Amino acid sequence: MTRIPHETSGEPNPLQALTLDRLRQRTSMKWRTYPEDVLPLWVAEMDVPLAEPVVRAVTDALHLGDTGYPAGTAYAEALAAFAGKRWAWEGLAVERTAIVPDVMLGVVEMLNLVTGPGDTVVVNPPVYPPFYLFVEHMDRRVAEAPLGADGRIDLEALESSFRQAVGGGRRAAYLLCNPHNPTGTVHTEEELSAVARLAERYGVRVVADEIHAPLVLGGAGFVPYLSVPGAERGLSLMSASKGWNLPGLKAALAVAGPGAAADLARMPEEVGHGASHVAVIAHTAALRDGVTWLDALLTGVDDNRRLLADLLAEHLPAIRYRPGDATYLAWLDCRALGLGDDPADVFLHRGRVALSSGLPFGTGGTGHARLNLAASPEVLTEAVRRMAAALR
Repeated sequence: MTRIPHETSGEPNPLQALTLDRLRQRTSMKWRTYPEDVLPLWVAEMDVPLAEPVVRAVTDALHLGDTGYPAGTAYAEALAAFAGKRWAWEGLAVERTAIVPDVMLGVVEMLNLVTGPGDTVVVNPPVYPPFYLFVEHMDRRVAEAPLGADGRIDLEALESSFRQAVGGGRRAAYLLCNPHNPTGTVHTEEELSAVARLAERYGVRVVADEIHAPLVLGGAGFVPYLSVPGAERGLSLMSASKGWNLPGLKAALAVAGPGAAADLARMPEEVGHGASHVAVIAHTAALRDGVTWLDALLTGVDDNRRLLADLLAEHLPAIRYRPGDATYLAWLDCRALGLGDDPADVFLHRGRVALSSGLPFGTGGTGHARLNLAASPEVLTEAVRRMAAALR
């Protein structure tokens, strides 16, 4: 499959468009959880204005009073067109999609279709903490197949987890994070094909969280799980939420491989009522008309990951940081600093910088912290300066 890298955009870097004073007027979680003297570089919200096509689409809907219930396939059609151009993937069939309230609630619905209470869901820690919270709330058991030392899927560990998960004839699922949060790892076609072979061998159903798919940087190529050989029985969750900073406009799409169409058809019709119609309009506009904005953002994030590497080398050389090929998140190994299990707590209370604690990310999270790169270079520079000062 030929993959098309993002293009250079003529739009200005959206990460440099807003002042800190303007950002502090926001009332979302990122800006209201901590006092004003704290720089918030934690939860996955971006410090950007919205793409103009999104603003225009939402504003037009509000002027029209188009605030009812979602309907139709415009979102799926927009995603299919985006996938074809961006990832050279023509296999996203609109008829095998369904609107869901958001990616994680979609994950819950997909896991409900392919597993039952007491069954096992395999994850690759360190991984997005809600994977644990949502799965356990569903009365499923989480089994860990930790990433390798290189931050990539460890196929031997995964096979061992699959073998144990289906022991006694039970059903099992694998909750794949693609690209991976928090490491930014972009799984290759070879790796995903190996995953598909293992899943078929052991009868494990794969549910892929691909919310960060639009956020692949530079020359790296995103490979949709459902595009690889053997993934026909897989299920994927996709959304414009992360790529265009729309988490407050709730909507996502569940996508089924050809062998999972019947499973998706069993999803209760009322699940689709949980998505916001205005959000569907916004996400559709982002995918159709917001690509130049996205490319400008990716250039800015790419610049920031290089800036962060330089800043850490200068001010905090003991922190190990391997820049990922996707997401706007940086996974920091702070163990050499001697700050204990939760360095994010130290940086918050001594440095007034809020990072995400590594502990909830599961095995491999101890001594780590996740930093949100989607800020201005000035904020990022000040954050590292404060982090370094916290150690003096």
